[in-house]
Amino acid sequence: MSLVILIAAGAAFGSKKKKKKDQEPVTQTLPLLPDPPAATVGETRRLVYRVSPLSAKGLLTAQAREALKGLIRDHRGASIVHLRAFVAGTGDVRRIQTLVSEVFTEKKLQMPSLSVVQAGGLPLEGAQVVIESTAVDRKELNPQGVAFLSGQPAATPQRSIAQLGAALAGVGLTGSRVLRATCFLSTLDTANDARSALIAAFPSAAINVTAMQRVPVEPAAECEAVAALERPVDGPAQMLNPEGLPASPERSQVALVGAAKLVFTGEQLGFQQQDKDIRLAYERLGKTLNSQHAAFSDVVLTHVYSLSGGVTARIKQLRFEFLDAKRPPATTVLPIEGLPSVDADFGIDAVAVAP
Repeated sequence: MSLVILIAAGAAFGSKKKKKKDQEPVTQTLPLLPDPPAATVGETRRLVYRVSPLSAKGLLTAQAREALKGLIRDHRGASIVHLRAFVAGTGDVRRIQTLVSEVFTEKKLQMPSLSVVQAGGLPLEGAQVVIESTAVDRKELNPQGVAFLSGQPAATPQRSIAQLGAALAGVGLTGSRVLRATCFLSTLDTANDARSALIAAFPSAAINVTAMQRVPVEPAAECEAVAALERPVDGPAQMLNPEGLPASPERSQVALVGAAKLVFTGEQLGFQQQDKDIRLAYERLGKTLNSQHAAFSDVVLTHVYSLSGGVTARIKQLRFEFLDAKRPPATTVLPIEGLPSVDADFGIDAVAVAP
């Protein structure tokens, strides 16, 4: 009797073991990656700027990963709060957001806000992406605050850079105070000259040069900059139009910011070109600002990235339904090749004083 029981028990055990072995493994699903935030906040006096070096090694994914990891490494512990990526070539522009999420999640770092633009080209054959970063350092680097200089449309990069120099001189600064300078060009034929002129004019700055579209556009060049101030600002921010530069009702040439903190929004895309579509994009941008307790009246810098002259004209006519027309922010308006959505016609991002 005992022998029979033991045999039966052994058979049952073998059956259970076999069944367990034959079971299919439980399907594991990876957690969804977080999206970059709509806006982030950074301390003005600790801001530091970098530009990733160009590389022709690999395709877009490999280049973007290397650029992001390089920026994180070069910032040496500073917290990156905003990224602006310019993608060239045939790579999928939408990949940038995914890669930013992947890399910052892998590194267990706070996610930055993000703007992505498809450019006409980069000044290195095979290069598909360059990324600008804004970070908050552990040390106070700009004790008096920063100045945002509007893009300067001109017939040549040298002329545009000279206009930036005039804007700096008009607020008592020299080129050595520039932290980052970017030149947007109509054609890459002038890229080497533009880079040389930027380095000569702004020796301490992070430098970026990119083509706006694949075909020549107007203006021939538009260069912008960020600089560290030398003297305190009267109030949180001042909008100025220094002598020697054209005053425009559409923008201030320079925004001096002494406020303790700034809000950096990600890119707000606009779809279609009707007035209601443009207003909707600005309404969404307003909600993003509100999420950080800021408002349109606090905006000190805006970028407009547009696929056509028609939508650019409509944006210029409608944006002061939202922005403060009495003290317009520093602004750069660019004709660009594309955006992270094939249906998008324009994109907007902003920097605002945080309450």
